[in-house]
Amino acid sequence: MTTDTQSEAREAAAARPGLPRAFWWLWTATLVNRLGGFVVVFLSLYVTLERGYSASFAGFVTTLYGVGGAVGAIGGGLLADRLGRRATLLGAQLLSALTTGALAFAHGRVALAVTACLIGLAGNASRPVVQAVVADVVPAKARVRAFALTYWAVNIGVSVSAALAGVLAQHGYLPLFLGEAAVTVLCALTVYAAVPETRPDPVRRPSADPVAEAGDRSRRRRFLAFVAVTFLVALLMQEVSTALPLTMAGAGHTARDYGLVISLNALLVVALQLPAGRVIARYGPAGPLVLGALLLGGGLGLTAGAASLPAYALTVVVWTVGEILLAPTSMAVVAELVPGHAHGRHQGMYSFVWAAAACVAPAVSGYALDTVGQAALWGASAALGALAATGYFLILRGRRSD
Repeated sequence: MTTDTQSEAREAAAARPGLPRAFWWLWTATLVNRLGGFVVVFLSLYVTLERGYSASFAGFVTTLYGVGGAVGAIGGGLLADRLGRRATLLGAQLLSALTTGALAFAHGRVALAVTACLIGLAGNASRPVVQAVVADVVPAKARVRAFALTYWAVNIGVSVSAALAGVLAQHGYLPLFLGEAAVTVLCALTVYAAVPETRPDPVRRPSADPVAEAGDRSRRRRFLAFVAVTFLVALLMQEVSTALPLTMAGAGHTARDYGLVISLNALLVVALQLPAGRVIARYGPAGPLVLGALLLGGGLGLTAGAASLPAYALTVVVWTVGEILLAPTSMAVVAELVPGHAHGRHQGMYSFVWAAAACVAPAVSGYALDTVGQAALWGASAALGALAATGYFLILRGRRSD
């Protein structure tokens, strides 16, 4: 094959929104890993029921898990750009397997707290690496679809693992945690063998090129603004697991009622994420992100007037559609805004804001419910969604998918 023919073939492949084999290996490993993700589901119950500690200590351990995740997101992204995607992903997943297995044998407050923190660190360190590999290997036109598929796999895995963990936990936590560790090792070795190193070489420009330097500064400012707006969205998403159950309890509903209502979220994501991803991919990022933020904030805002289970279910439907629009589009935008060799660190910053929101939102939501009341909290959520929508519009207006 001649050089011209090879060039034409590469251009044709880039223009066709197909997904390479490396992506599918990574997607399969992500699905299997999430299917075996039992620790997150049962961490607080394990600390209280199995180890006999208080609910407040379980909350402290869970917080440390989130702190570890925030550190891991930044560290994993940086290492992915410096050491390479394959080595970082393998190291993060092997550490995740080791610490997950160690949790079953951890005794004492310090051992439990440190192990939980390390589990959060290792687990979250792999996320920006996976997102960086997707950004590396998938053509720009297919990235929204690829990230939609990845998000769909995560939700499938989380939903199934929650149900499966409840059955397996009846036979003890030791086989549960050791089984997750074994699955993680298997996936890590498979990905390492099947997925090649994808980190692009840095583009070297003349040091005195003012046009290129100005363009780099503009992209960095745009990226930082985008991440700041995404933090607002992440705060809103965290209210689903913090303020919503407390609000429903205050209205006289049980934990079972909350479980039934919130299960609609996973069902809708599983049912709608893939067809929605194909539709979203036809448009530029600004429209889906603006509409998604408005629906997310508006759906949460409707919670202020909800009383019956059908009313709460309607709010879940509204904000879940917003989530479906936001999740894959925002990850694709991060990949578009930054150079290829820096995908890891920037996806790490993107993952960090979600972990940071998980640490901040519970305290803020609880304080707001105790001081200003649930109506003010949910009204502020609607306003925050509108603010995020405005931010996305200002940052991305005029941009279309490549």
